Amino acid sequence: MDLRIEGSESRFGAYVEGLVSVIGHAGRGKPLRDYCMGLMLLCERKSVEPIAAVTAPARTAAQHQSLLHFVGEGRWSDEKVLAKVREMVLPEIERHGPIQAWIIDDTGFPKQGRHSVGVARQYCGQLGKQDNCQVAVSLSIANHHASLPVAYRLYLPEAWEQDAQRRRKAGVPREITFQTKPEIAFEQIRAACEAGLPHGVVLMDAGYGANTDLRTKITALGLSYVAGIMPNTTVWTPGSAPMPPKKWSGQGRPPKLIRRDRKHQPNSVKDLALSLPARAWRTIAWREGSAENLSSRFARVRVRAAHRDYNLTESRPEEWLLIEWPKGESEPTKYWLSTVPANTAFHRLVDLAKLRWRIERDYQDLKQEVGLGHFEGRGWRGFHHHATLCIAAYGFLICERETISPSGPRAAALFQAPPVPEGYRPRGSAATPRAAHPELYRDHATAPRARLGQKPAAMSLLRRSNRGSVSA
Repeated sequence: MDLRIEGSESRFGAYVEGLVSVIGHAGRGKPLRDYCMGLMLLCERKSVEPIAAVTAPARTAAQHQSLLHFVGEGRWSDEKVLAKVREMVLPEIERHGPIQAWIIDDTGFPKQGRHSVGVARQYCGQLGKQDNCQVAVSLSIANHHASLPVAYRLYLPEAWEQDAQRRRKAGVPREITFQTKPEIAFEQIRAACEAGLPHGVVLMDAGYGANTDLRTKITALGLSYVAGIMPNTTVWTPGSAPMPPKKWSGQGRPPKLIRRDRKHQPNSVKDLALSLPARAWRTIAWREGSAENLSSRFARVRVRAAHRDYNLTESRPEEWLLIEWPKGESEPTKYWLSTVPANTAFHRLVDLAKLRWRIERDYQDLKQEVGLGHFEGRGWRGFHHHATLCIAAYGFLICERETISPSGPRAAALFQAPPVPEGYRPRGSAATPRAAHPELYRDHATAPRARLGQKPAAMSLLRRSNRGSVSA
């Protein structure tokens, strides 16, 4: 056996033993190992049945039932497994530098029908439009070397909260009630604080950053943020401010709320950006791309958020407004509010705002490399168990990034799958086995990339470097 593969398998065995220690029953060790192994092997589909076929080709039916029960019904704790993954993977990430960011986001999975847990017609980022899908909210911790999801939860639409029959069939726990995505995200952030995770600046796009309540709660936890906002977000610009409370007339309670009038109104961040002089804009590069440095024009201004501050007794604290206006665009394209310290260097602020790309890489790798979106069950427990094991497999690949040269053969994989029996026929298939599921019969040494752009998981991740530093 190739010593590289042998070494990786040995480390994988030790990694899985760490997970077995928190999974609650020794008998779950083998299905845990097999499922994680299946997620990393080169098969196009990472649902239970194909994983059973490539991990136990001589007894596929029995393996299928075992894995189906383990993932769909097994009463082990997602939280404990994710905590163990953090414990084992975080030191490898921090070996390349301290944690710099906590990134919150969500991802969608297109789904047919109406019975898969949480499915509804809603915005699906994968499709870029409203459609039938499931959506999950996650929190990742990151530095420039790598990132790791540390919390993951399905968003349950309001229609599901009222539908007792669908909830019962999908096994939705009674304590799960409707929460908005920002509310789920804040619970994940608060839990991360309570777990003592190394702090980072909270990064979020406008879908979360536009929520004033979320930003306020994050600040109350002692965390800073870089939050995407919408162009119509209103702020008090330098030199402007709301009016003080009305003078007390001597009757009733003394007025305490700050005020506005026609002459004292906040401005939208778009109007502010368009009014800035040319000297306010700087071209800043933040990361090396595949062909050239990624750079754009930015401006920043100290402002105070104005959203409904007429209900407050004093103005909100000053924070940074960061604006991006790429050359060639007719107007600015992105806006952020940030509570990082006032003395933070300009290029550092841009670096943090752009570090959010890490969550997009998380989702890309989790979906394309380890099959995050391939779960075919309908239940709450199975949905989360599958995601937890995908994150566990992804965590191991993070640890293995430096064990294989990025210049090695593209088809080199960390693990070799056993051949699938010639007579294997997937359940319910009327076609010949090879015609029905050609991905299960692929020669793992010479396989081309799958239709979703897949290649052996380890090599794909190893090729992705995080080169370069931010420079002004």
